[in-house]
Amino acid sequence: MKTFLFQNLSKLLLFGTAFQLASCGEPEKNVGLTEITKWQGDKKSAISVTYDDGIVNQLTIAKPIMDRLGLPATFYIITGKVEGSGKGKFIGRPQKEIIKETATIKTNADNFFERASLIAFTGTSEAEDYHARAGSMFEQGKVQEAYALIDEGYEKIRNGTMKDTDDVVFHNNVEDTVSWEQYKSYSAQGHEIASHTVTHPKLAVLDEVNMLYELEQSKADLLKFIGPESTFSAEGPYGTENERVMEYAHKVYPALRNRMPEDWLEEINRGSKMNPAESKKEYVQWQRGPLTDVTVDEMKRWVDTGMAHDNIWLVLVFHGVENLGWEPKTTAELEEYFTYLKDNEDKLWVATFRDVTKYLRERKSAQIQTELREDAIAVNITSELDAEVYNVPMTVKTYVPSGWKSATLSKGEATESLTIQKDEKGSYVLYSLKLGEGEVVLAEEG
Repeated sequence: MKTFLFQNLSKLLLFGTAFQLASCGEPEKNVGLTEITKWQGDKKSAISVTYDDGIVNQLTIAKPIMDRLGLPATFYIITGKVEGSGKGKFIGRPQKEIIKETATIKTNADNFFERASLIAFTGTSEAEDYHARAGSMFEQGKVQEAYALIDEGYEKIRNGTMKDTDDVVFHNNVEDTVSWEQYKSYSAQGHEIASHTVTHPKLAVLDEVNMLYELEQSKADLLKFIGPESTFSAEGPYGTENERVMEYAHKVYPALRNRMPEDWLEEINRGSKMNPAESKKEYVQWQRGPLTDVTVDEMKRWVDTGMAHDNIWLVLVFHGVENLGWEPKTTAELEEYFTYLKDNEDKLWVATFRDVTKYLRERKSAQIQTELREDAIAVNITSELDAEVYNVPMTVKTYVPSGWKSATLSKGEATESLTIQKDEKGSYVLYSLKLGEGEVVLAEEG
């Protein structure tokens, strides 16, 4: 028996020279050619529907619509709002000591992060707003303006026009009654429940200890109350792309919706007007924000753009729903839009942010080995990734002899029938594999 072993360690494609199976007669160029399809299910495009801030209407209005249509979503929640969680707090020197110093020492590069961290926890929405506005100024490069805002805020605290109550203010969102038990059940239904930090601060203006608390405590509560599946991805509030924040956050979470720099991934954020079709990269993560004044027709055009190309991952960022939250969308709009996604599910892979990220990394890291046997094709896929974490099924495509009428896939003692399909390269089969499953064998059925 003549045996061939082919490997491809970089492009996930197995390009063999002409070879044959003993039962197939003339050599066929592509028999044994194996690749992992660009998207799960060999779909044309991927879409992730994400929600920020843990607003209750997302769960009582938007989620039921998606559940009825069988569409999963990612909910980035403010964990400190959920009963039983680690609460928001300032970590550092005594607050009164810091506030007293602001009367004699102007805010500067040496004390800005400490002061910007504390002011958000002095207990009023106005103080939280000073923190948020100073953070925006800082991220825009308007550093002196940010310093001046912090000085102004502390002057109000010192003269009593802005009370220091030591309460925790949650990003102007009312506290709701969603429990960890409910979130855990939503996760079990296939949705991703993930971190939007403890209190939704401007991470870019927090000092190290307070930034790490916001990132790590949120992750710890998600792990405790839901499980490791909720600790994979996160979203830093306000869509921050601050370099310092990214450096810390990427050490805590394997993936961030904010930014995931990869040489094969183009990232287009919500504020960018770049046309994703112009990108030459293998994948494009195209984030769009369905704000109140964005029509459903425009939102559908985003989907159409994705389906017109093979490399676009549309990431939708929702906030308010009906009358609650920032830039809310109506129930009728969500109903129409999500139905449009469902109607196009033959072309769209609708999946959580976590699962799409895992799939892309699995595909890019995979090493494919194919062995041609006398009457079968053996395929094995390996990777350096942790198979317990990277557990999203990959869709594998293998070309088989044109004479095969049907095929079987054997995984250990289990077998399943596969449908023979055809394209310009020849006959092929599609099947699912997870990392760590070991060798599978394809053979002609019967």
